[in-house]
Amino acid sequence: MQKNERNSVNVLGVNVDRLSMPEALETLESFIRQKSPRIIATANAEMIMMAQNDTELLGVLNAASLVLPDGAGVVWAAGKLGFPVPERVAGFDLTQRMLQRSAQCGYRIYWLGASPGVAEAANARASSEFPGLVTVGIRDGYFLPEDSSVIDSIREAKPDILLCALGVPKQEKWLFRNLEKLNVAVTIGVGGTFDVMAGKVTRAPVWMQQAGLEWLYRLLCQPTRFVRMLALPRFVLRVLAVAWTTR
Repeated sequence: MQKNERNSVNVLGVNVDRLSMPEALETLESFIRQKSPRIIATANAEMIMMAQNDTELLGVLNAASLVLPDGAGVVWAAGKLGFPVPERVAGFDLTQRMLQRSAQCGYRIYWLGASPGVAEAANARASSEFPGLVTVGIRDGYFLPEDSSVIDSIREAKPDILLCALGVPKQEKWLFRNLEKLNVAVTIGVGGTFDVMAGKVTRAPVWMQQAGLEWLYRLLCQPTRFVRMLALPRFVLRVLAVAWTTR
């Protein structure tokens, strides 16, 4: 495993950027100023394992302008491979910091995804917490991939940031396929962030987040995630195998 020119570490084939939260935010703001359409991904161990068997997702992640370490497993893996990252940059926390900064700077936000009414509730919470937030559009995630009206709505709204909550890997693939048509400086897949902001899902207590146990909290709250969580031990074993062979 080696670091490349973008200051990233290759974790099982996915290039993960070695940035802190402040550095990530600074980079996103530079993207907004540059105005070129870009995809940002926040990768956890489950997503990286998914990419092992999904070449399209792997290609999207490695074509993204930033892939941030969202998950204790990815932070651990980077250190194990010899290129530690400064900290975990969780997608939910990054979104909150982006919204706060957007309210301060007037960046335009478009909310896309989740069930009907959820994005509206998430926007209402954000507008309350970050006065001055400029929302230019809201659309739920119930649309067909070929529905061009969604893209037309986003293009007409001219957001600086598109928050896309369609779930992994649908959100990353949809953004990649439509990136040039959307013409948004910062597009980012935010998974279940809208649900948490809307109060439909509870996030793990801070001490569990800090201890790298957020995955356990999710499993306890949603036992149906058990099969998906089997990706975590497989991730650990594969990282250890790679670390061993590259000694």
